[in-house]
Amino acid sequence: MTLVEQWRAIESELPEGWVAARLSLAVADEAQAPRAAALLGPATPGRAGSELGFVTSRRGAAVGPEAVRRLLRRLDEERIGGTLSLVGAEEAVPQAAVVADAATLEDSWEQAVAALPPDWSDALAEVEIGSSDQIARTALLLSPVNPSRLRGRNALRFRVARRFGYGASSEMTRRCLARVDEDGIRGTVRILRVLADTHPVATQGPVWQLDGRSV
Repeated sequence: MTLVEQWRAIESELPEGWVAARLSLAVADEAQAPRAAALLGPATPGRAGSELGFVTSRRGAAVGPEAVRRLLRRLDEERIGGTLSLVGAEEAVPQAAVVADAATLEDSWEQAVAALPPDWSDALAEVEIGSSDQIARTALLLSPVNPSRLRGRNALRFRVARRFGYGASSEMTRRCLARVDEDGIRGTVRILRVLADTHPVATQGPVWQLDGRSV
């Protein structure tokens, strides 16, 4: 089966609402891996031995699915064989996952997680509070989840990893948000991006591109 045919098969199995997919190409002949990486250049692949990893996205900075097809066709034309695998897929977060006006931040988090796909593995989330006077205190209470401040907004963004990889656990996130609640700080929790069933290869997890920056 050609690489283009393998991609077609993978694409047909992706969820209907997928927005990004992380792919891994195991080149059959490791001596051809450098050439394969060069041909996949527009997709900025990472390489570990004979394995190449890259991302395709229906929106954002990554190459689109049609571009992936064209790039893989180049490899097929040069008779570079291998096995293309799906590492993980990102789905559009359901509107129900964006929770507003819940009684507490802890409740907001529980509702947001309940709305995610059952096999979710990685999430990018943010907490927005009403007053800039409380942002420093909120950041301190959320410090175990390693939040980053968003310029121009009273919001903090952080990553969550369900099983392994870079990011706080869902349970740690819940406990930290409960501490914010106990301090009398009110706000909103949103899950911005989510990936399902990821399996990082020689990495600590996925990288999202937002506004041209990696997060």
